[in-house]
Amino acid sequence: MRALSIAATGMLAQQLNVEVISNNIANMNTTAFKRQRAEFQDLLYQNLERMGSASSDQGTVVPTGIQVGSGVKTGSVYRIVAQGDLMPTESPYDLAIEGKGFFRVRMPTGENAYTRAGSFGLSATGEIVTNDGYVVEPGISIPEGAVATTINAQGQVYVRLAGQTTDTLVGQFDLANFSNEAGLEAQGSNLYLETAASGPAQTGTPGSTGYGKLSQGFLETSNVNAVAEITALITAQRAYEMNSKVITTSDEMLSMTARLRS
Repeated sequence: MRALSIAATGMLAQQLNVEVISNNIANMNTTAFKRQRAEFQDLLYQNLERMGSASSDQGTVVPTGIQVGSGVKTGSVYRIVAQGDLMPTESPYDLAIEGKGFFRVRMPTGENAYTRAGSFGLSATGEIVTNDGYVVEPGISIPEGAVATTINAQGQVYVRLAGQTTDTLVGQFDLANFSNEAGLEAQGSNLYLETAASGPAQTGTPGSTGYGKLSQGFLETSNVNAVAEITALITAQRAYEMNSKVITTSDEMLSMTARLRS
């Protein structure tokens, strides 16, 4: 009975769906988190009678045929890269990106990772770093004794030193763009790595064509919508229940067959 295996694939698919939804809900308060969506595809079909095949020697053909599906599989888990809301923090080293782009982060291995979580701080040497202490490219240092730091929408970093009346430019942030942002590989800790699917990073100045602007003293929030996720969770639960009901019904039908007597 095919229904048993077909319903099993449905239960496995909805189990993955619930796992994706639960990860979205768990990261509702994660800075710049991008929600994910599971997408499914139907499995191969068995042709019991192929459509378009000859049904007589007079040239008539079967209009629809008989195809029996074998279930469902996961096609992809797609990342939704929509902009999150901006939340004020009043910290001079918190930065939010309004629009497209990622900050470049220098990993301990020397390779670049990418993030939209701009909750930055200063290292012991005055460099702007992430929460894990990784340097934010291109490696901007704040001089010792700076009494104020200003980062404008174009990513220029100005500091005012004690006893001075004018600001001094000490660095310039840049942003990285990708042809396919959903193709980036998530590494945890709000970091992503470039892949063949994402395409190579293309760097540019914040505020220029195709690149977002920076907002100092703000952080981008998660783009998870709690109501939408709970609705999707209920839908996935009901689908799981219906597939389990198919298995129960199929088992009962098999039991009836086993009890038949000649």
